[in-house]
Amino acid sequence: MSTNHSKLFGIGRQIVVISSIIIIIVAAMVGLAWYYYNPTTTTTTTATTTTQTTTATSTPFSMAVTTRPLKPASVQESTLGMLGMVGQRCIFLVSIKELSASGSKEPVQISAVNEEKMADVKVYPSKISAGEVAGVTVIPNAGSIDKNLTITIIGERGGLIQKETASVEVIDWEDTIGPTAADMRDRFIPWLAANYPQFNISSETLWEGTIVNPRILVVMHYIFLSEEWEMYVTWHVMIPPNDWAKIYLRHRFNETRPSYAFEISSVEGQDQPHAIEVPDWV
Repeated sequence: MSTNHSKLFGIGRQIVVISSIIIIIVAAMVGLAWYYYNPTTTTTTTATTTTQTTTATSTPFSMAVTTRPLKPASVQESTLGMLGMVGQRCIFLVSIKELSASGSKEPVQISAVNEEKMADVKVYPSKISAGEVAGVTVIPNAGSIDKNLTITIIGERGGLIQKETASVEVIDWEDTIGPTAADMRDRFIPWLAANYPQFNISSETLWEGTIVNPRILVVMHYIFLSEEWEMYVTWHVMIPPNDWAKIYLRHRFNETRPSYAFEISSVEGQDQPHAIEVPDWV
């Protein structure tokens, strides 16, 4: 082979190699461009994000309803039932529990209705998260005597709904113990102000009261509500030394049961209050 032919052959081989390298580089660039800008990939990512958003707003939860007191005087102790009278504030407490580990930042909307439309029903607060408590207050009207009222309590969030059914058996009764209940309450307040100032309970605290467990004639029951506290008052209608009075304190919006209890062992004997254990019925 001549020298000229050898040179031409060598140049040809270089051209082929360089062309091959250029083709490989172009193919790689085209492949990368297709991967990053393929419309199918973009659509899939968007759909996934939408699904996650929908799931986050529909996080499952459970709802619990309890009566005040926890074990009321009722012929329906196996259900969420209690005795009531016209004008009484029959109180049910509502709390929720998150069922997923991540929980949800969205609160649960709480509502309640009386199916017979014979009671005024109020819910406060109307939205709660885990660790918070809503109060459902049922006030029977004059036409409800000798009736069983059905209360449907509803929790709703993101299209998920939980329901509980409670009842109030309305009896013909009259509240005649309100003034005595207020007197029993006020016997504790100066002592609480001096010994438990962190409660912020004083003679200036405003209270709204209601009879509880009507038809009970030996141990009287009354509930007083302030902006922060529920004070459950009971007293024994007896002679000394068995004329005791007791109170049970519950934070209204983050507790379903009292966390403090106090007793005056003899009211007539003017004994000083002292702390006691919270019983399991209250």
